Amino acid sequence: MKRRMLTTLALAGAVLMPAQGFGQAQPAPAADEATQRQVGAEILFWSQAQRDSNFPAMEKIFPGNTIKADPAKLRVLPAGKPLPMATADVNAFMTSMNVAGLIVLQDGKVRLERYARGLTAEGRWTSFSVAKSFTSTLVGAAMKDGLIKSLNDPVTRYIPDLAGSGYDGVTVAQLMTMTSGVKWNEDYTDPKSDVARMFLEPVAAGVDPTVYFMRKLPRETTPGTKWVYKTGETNLIGVLVRRATGKTLAAYAEEKIWKPAGMERDGFWMKDQTGAEVSGCCLSVSLRDYARFGQFALEGGHGIVKDGWFADATRAHAKVAPGGYGYGYQWWTYPEGRYGAQGIFGQMITIDPASKVVVAMVSAAPKASDRPLTLARLAFFQKLMAAAK
Repeated sequence: MKRRMLTTLALAGAVLMPAQGFGQAQPAPAADEATQRQVGAEILFWSQAQRDSNFPAMEKIFPGNTIKADPAKLRVLPAGKPLPMATADVNAFMTSMNVAGLIVLQDGKVRLERYARGLTAEGRWTSFSVAKSFTSTLVGAAMKDGLIKSLNDPVTRYIPDLAGSGYDGVTVAQLMTMTSGVKWNEDYTDPKSDVARMFLEPVAAGVDPTVYFMRKLPRETTPGTKWVYKTGETNLIGVLVRRATGKTLAAYAEEKIWKPAGMERDGFWMKDQTGAEVSGCCLSVSLRDYARFGQFALEGGHGIVKDGWFADATRAHAKVAPGGYGYGYQWWTYPEGRYGAQGIFGQMITIDPASKVVVAMVSAAPKASDRPLTLARLAFFQKLMAAAK
């Protein structure tokens, strides 16, 4: 049980506690901290039935903040010409991958939309690490607002309590691209890994748990020279945005993403023990609103983010794998100029600027990550892109 707890607290990015604080908080079940920890610790090990039941209803299990949609600013997604894909092929893929929702936009029009596993257009589904790209977008908005001056600024300018740590001399850009040079172990199966231990140590009142842990990490290599996936650094980005803006991430996302992108339904963002959103994961969003976010990025952010933000954020600043796979500012980059957001258990937004296609998918895959499943998704997405052309 201890190993399971360590693993999934890392996945969730925080030890979750009863809802409190922000005025639009969702009610969480009456439970003490130990119960909340135990529930959080089991996410990776939920049965298929539990994933199907809980992924669309995380707000019934965990505390969090609501991101309100504005009906007056709704972006209508009109129907487009149906995508020439055989219904049987789409259904077979969705069944084999445990996909709950799949939508394809082209030129902002819906060319394919399917639901399964009890999800409907009115429901929400958890994001896992797809949330990282939302957090990235809040950085672009804070730069537009003049609250973050430059990505070349040292991280310690915005989080001074990191001074004297491995983050001395690390820039905001290096944090965004996960090239800080700070040593980190993201192994979810290792109870001694950094990602597993990050939120287990008690901290004094008023101390941010992410900063408390991250400032103790040693420097491994020169900043900017090595890419290592670090959920802890996305959580630091959330700290940076909150401090720069003086707002919760939910409140800032409501202002800078939900309303400008014309979201249809409220979002839900899970919180840590301090009441702060877990910026590396844990959003719950409707399928169409995931697609709207992808469309928002494709269209450059409608003046809400710094000029050129998405063009810069979605290009490869770090090489991840051969064949054109890289990492930008909390966005993955793919061959053929495509980019996207990814989360475990099959959550993703994929964007192809050349054909103006946005694909959003939410799933309850049988494994958190798996190479054969990934290759099967890639092959199917290639068929979607080919059909759109």
